[in-house]
Amino acid sequence: MAPTKKKIVITGGSGFIGAYFCRLLKKRGDEVVILDLVEPSEISPCDRFVHGDIRDASAVRDAFEGCDSIIHLAAAHHDFGIEEETYYTVNEGGLKVMTCVMDELGIKDIVFYSTVAVYGGAPPPLTEETRPEPESFYGKSKLAGEKVLEQWIAEGERRKCLVIRPTVTFGRENFANMYSLLRQIDSGKFFFASGSSNIKSLSYIENIVDATLFLMNKDGLEQFEIFNYIDKPDLTSVEIAETCYASIGKKLPRWRPPTWLLLLGAKPFDLFIKVTGKNLPVSTARVKKLFVDQTKFEAQKILNTGFKAEASVREGIDRTAQWYLAGGKDQSSQWHQPPKEIVKK
Repeated sequence: MAPTKKKIVITGGSGFIGAYFCRLLKKRGDEVVILDLVEPSEISPCDRFVHGDIRDASAVRDAFEGCDSIIHLAAAHHDFGIEEETYYTVNEGGLKVMTCVMDELGIKDIVFYSTVAVYGGAPPPLTEETRPEPESFYGKSKLAGEKVLEQWIAEGERRKCLVIRPTVTFGRENFANMYSLLRQIDSGKFFFASGSSNIKSLSYIENIVDATLFLMNKDGLEQFEIFNYIDKPDLTSVEIAETCYASIGKKLPRWRPPTWLLLLGAKPFDLFIKVTGKNLPVSTARVKKLFVDQTKFEAQKILNTGFKAEASVREGIDRTAQWYLAGGKDQSSQWHQPPKEIVKK
C-alpha cells in the first residue's frame, strides 16, 4: 500500500537543512508548506510559502491550517550578532506560540531540531541520558524549547514529539564550517596544529535528513523522544582536514606550527573583531574550537533503531568538496538572523 500523502509545514524551510527536507518530501509526494522570514530559492521546492515569524500567531496559523505535522527548524542559532533576549523569544517563545496554534487546529505531531549544545559542560559520555548543562544562550534557549514541548506532550493525548539533537551539520549548499575549511585549504591559508588529536563529531546533511524521516515513520517510539544525531565513527580535527586536502587535490603542508603559536597569531584578529564588531574567520576562539576543544557525542540510541547512514563522514566531506570545486567556491550565502522585534504578518 502506498504511503498516505501528508501536508507538512517546515519552519525555516528556506534554509540549508530545510531545502533537503523540501526536496525529499516533494519527491515522495507530500504537500510542503514553508514558514520563513526568507523567501525560498529553487533548491527549496514547496507548494506554498508563508512569509512570517514563528513568534507571530497569525502567520503560524496561516501556515499550519490543514497540515498534518510540523518540522520545526527555524531558530536563532548563530553565535555572533544575536542578543540574549532574541535567542529566548525565538527558540522558546516561538514554540509557545506554535503549540498554542497547534492546539487550536488539532495538530498533534511535531519534529523539533534542538542541538547538542544543550549538553554544554556536562561530563562525557554525552548521550541522551546525560543531564544537560548548557553554557551558551543558544544551548540554554534550545533546552527551554525542549521543555515547552515536553510540557505540551504531558498536557494532551495522542501528541507526538520527536526531538533531534544534531552536532555540526555540513554538506552541499552549506556555507558554514566545512565550507570555510575547504576555502582556507584551497587558498593555502590553513595551518595544522601539531600534536592536535581532538575529536570533532559531525553530521552529514543527507544522513541526518534520512534519519529524521526514518524516525518519523518508526513505530514504538515514546510520545516525547530525544535522539542525538552524529555520524560514526568520529574523526579528529586533523583527520577531517586531511580528508579535505585529499578531496580537493591539495598536498598536505609539511610545516605544522604548535597550537600556542596559532593562538598567538590570532590575537590581532581578536582586537579587530572587538573594535569593529565584524565576524572574522580567524580568532583565538575559532583556533581553540578547531584544534583544542573536543566535541564528541554519542549516537548509539539511533543506531539501535536500525537506521543505517548511507554515507560515511569521509564520503560526505568528499561530496561537499566536489560541489565546492564544481562551483560552490564561487558562490556565497547571505546570513539571515532573526530580528529582535517580532515581524507581524
